[in-house]
Amino acid sequence: MRVAATSAKKTRSAARAAAGAPSAKRASPAAADAPPGPAGASRRAKLWRYAKQLGPGLVTGASDDDPSGIGTYSQVGAQFGTGMLWTMLFSYPLMVSAQLASARIGRVTGRGIAGNLRRHVHPALLHPLVWALVLANTINIGADLGAMGEAATLVLGGPALAYTVALGAVSLGLQVWLPYSRYVRVLKWLCLAVLAYVATAFAVHVPWGRVLHDTLVPRIELTPAFVTGLVAVLGTTISPYLFFWQASQEVEEMKGGTPEKPLKQAPRGASRHLERIGVDTWFGMGVSNVIAFFIMLTAAATLHARGIVDVDSAGRAAEALRPIAGDLAFGLFALGIVGTGLLAVPLLAGSAAYGVGEAMGWRTGLEHAPRRARHFYGVIAAATLIGIALNFAHVNPVRALYWSAVLNGVIAAPILAAILVVAARRDVMGDFAISKRLRVAGWLTTAAMVACLVAMATVHAA
Repeated sequence: MRVAATSAKKTRSAARAAAGAPSAKRASPAAADAPPGPAGASRRAKLWRYAKQLGPGLVTGASDDDPSGIGTYSQVGAQFGTGMLWTMLFSYPLMVSAQLASARIGRVTGRGIAGNLRRHVHPALLHPLVWALVLANTINIGADLGAMGEAATLVLGGPALAYTVALGAVSLGLQVWLPYSRYVRVLKWLCLAVLAYVATAFAVHVPWGRVLHDTLVPRIELTPAFVTGLVAVLGTTISPYLFFWQASQEVEEMKGGTPEKPLKQAPRGASRHLERIGVDTWFGMGVSNVIAFFIMLTAAATLHARGIVDVDSAGRAAEALRPIAGDLAFGLFALGIVGTGLLAVPLLAGSAAYGVGEAMGWRTGLEHAPRRARHFYGVIAAATLIGIALNFAHVNPVRALYWSAVLNGVIAAPILAAILVVAARRDVMGDFAISKRLRVAGWLTTAAMVACLVAMATVHAA
């Protein structure tokens, strides 16, 4: 009887398995795909889940360390040594608060920053801010492409202007001819370029005890040079183009792959999306500030330690490293300039196009073919080509970046204030209006940007 019962049980189990019915002895699909070992599987599954959540925030954060930013951080490190490393800890939560509010607006409403401001801000205020953003971004594109050409010449030889034109053309071509769903993969891989600056720091001698002290204990000097350096660091870290880009990429993520509705229209699963935005933004801005920290540290440990206190471009910073730190550090630094430039130039041109396109009511988005969004791609092309042309006009790159920083400082505070007002409105965001804590952090960031603008004006007027 036992043998017959056992045989019948095995027969039923085999029949269920053949029919696809669940069986106690069949592994679930998740279990079948998971790596062996319960503890290792759990850790790897968790890491993979977090890695898949990285996207707009990571790309936005990595792009903040563009060639012009590299020049700024190198100058500050060369001039003040490790004395400004603390600014990276200070700016981190400020940067995150601005980007979180921007990203949530895009995901909740299905529109970018300018698209929302167009509905709630008078055109007389919105249009000047958007065109100022375009001007600042175009100048920045020119400076970035010039630094990329200079860095390529240092490594490969040949004329810098030829490299500038070629790299600008590559950047423009990728944006125009690749749809967002494919192009974003290119941007994610380019994020690896920023690791060159971590490697560079470990290729030189660093006084780690001093570094730890100066990172945790802020030092402030009430001198024009120090205030200007502080303004430059904060102005480089918290830039308006980052607000526009991350919000717009949240919208693009909804259009690509399997189309999704904005959270305001389809709130189911909102907690998952908001968690992803949080992880992505905190990690992406962390990458931005860590890389800036290591660029500043490399310049402090090499240039400042040898008495070199004046570096006016990223290319010259790389060139100055060669006799001090050797070919390895020089090569990593120079190649990092090219890689981060290829990441940043499309974001600068793209954020300008998103701003203008949404403010004017045009069809916008990198997922559209160029023939369906001619005006949008026209702004991208114009910003990139004018940026290339600036290098033929022999515009002083340091002065150009100064005026770009001034413009960013002028428009960052009012744009961020408008973003916070929109993100807190329930008629816009529904149940997904930003929390009181995020509002407070955002307004503190706005106040910091106003203080930067006042300090810059005061220092240069003195």
